[in-house]
Amino acid sequence: MSTEPRLTHVSASGTAHMVPVGEKAVTRRTAAAACTVRFSSPVAAALVRANDMAKGDVLGVARIAGIMAAKRTADLIPLCHPLALSHVAVDLTVFESSADNSGDDNDYGYVDIRTTVRCEGKTGVEMEAITAASVAALTVFDMCKAVDKGMRIDGLRVVFKDGGKSGRWEEGANGTTKKERREK
Repeated sequence: MSTEPRLTHVSASGTAHMVPVGEKAVTRRTAAAACTVRFSSPVAAALVRANDMAKGDVLGVARIAGIMAAKRTADLIPLCHPLALSHVAVDLTVFESSADNSGDDNDYGYVDIRTTVRCEGKTGVEMEAITAASVAALTVFDMCKAVDKGMRIDGLRVVFKDGGKSGRWEEGANGTTKKERREK
């Protein structure tokens, strides 16, 4: 048996396939993801914080969009298994530009997006968490584009996962995981 890393969604013949999970144990699975919507002017952050955007409640709509996206991940990502999710949280926090901008052209405020997804299942929920974060970010972008065409979405990533055979993983400082630092 080979111990080299391999892509689980690629068969021995090189074709893409859904990973079989029928023989895996049901365990509690949790994953968290994050990203940031960065504004290119101070206007959008102030309007979002004041809930004064023309399209409505940006944070509320983005939260619901993220929850809906997590539930529909298997419809969007071809090789994901459909899962019965037991919990989806989408948290959005607005940060306006700092008073002492110090000439930093990139400090016009941002929305920090954090998602957490849980289920009892045979496969992880990382894709559901990252899909929730990305769709929440796209929703913020859509609702703010009338006042800020230069926004960008940064840092979309899984920051935590727990459950299953591979156990717990958490994003750490300097690009290493807490698990990798413990093993050193």
